[in-house]
Amino acid sequence: MSDAERLAAQLAGYVETWWQAIGDLTALLDALPEEAWAMPTDLAGWDVKAVASHAAHLESLLAGGPEETADIGDPPHVTGPMGQYTEIGVVARRDRSPASIIEEIRTTTAARHQTLLDDPPTDPAAPAPGIFGLIGWTQKTLLRNRPLDVWMHEQDVRRAVGRPGGMDSPAAQHTADYLSEAFGFVVGKKVAPPAGTTAVLAVEGSPVVAVEVDESGRGQRLADVPARPTARLAMDRETFIVLAGGRRAAAPGAVTIEGDPDLGAAIVAQLGATP
Repeated sequence: MSDAERLAAQLAGYVETWWQAIGDLTALLDALPEEAWAMPTDLAGWDVKAVASHAAHLESLLAGGPEETADIGDPPHVTGPMGQYTEIGVVARRDRSPASIIEEIRTTTAARHQTLLDDPPTDPAAPAPGIFGLIGWTQKTLLRNRPLDVWMHEQDVRRAVGRPGGMDSPAAQHTADYLSEAFGFVVGKKVAPPAGTTAVLAVEGSPVVAVEVDESGRGQRLADVPARPTARLAMDRETFIVLAGGRRAAAPGAVTIEGDPDLGAAIVAQLGATP
């Protein structure tokens, strides 16, 4: 397989994982009673309906829908330009029924999926379409991010309504592995321990990640996992997701720390790294 074919296959894999994640999200939303749509999620200021509305908004834009406008007011949970932008989709759908939001997600994603099948993206470095390209994203960044975003929001809904599941899907694997890649940045730049510090992240179901802080303060990935790192963190996938996604604190005892307990606790506190 040539490099070009390999890159095209990688992008096609992201598309397929996103498409499966969309199916899982809409099936979950279909199964909810209407009163569940008012349940608060871990995302400040957003209930289940807001999460679904956000998904509908972004997928509509990606399918070629028009930019939306809405007066979002001054909600306390909106703290920056990106938050202001995403809030537009939530406010614009505030008076819509749950069924219509689900139908919008299904319709727009089906159209986009067909487009991606008919004309598959082949250049990962090409600018992403629309607003995503304007903020500097490439096709690879966008296509890789969409399964993560959709699956993370599926999990937001599941926690809100008390329906756990979906932890072994392709999108779950994709998201956990993707977020694990930020471990070096978390250790080196966010925690910033001395050079020579080693740290290991062992998330159930994902490859173990080991890093060492170099003289410039970067957490460099190690090819081999050290037998006695400065700190080693182990946890299940759901615990890692809520921490890395900045959703909530881990349940008591959910993270096992070996080695330096203070360093381990500092890493846990800084794990939030959702792209």
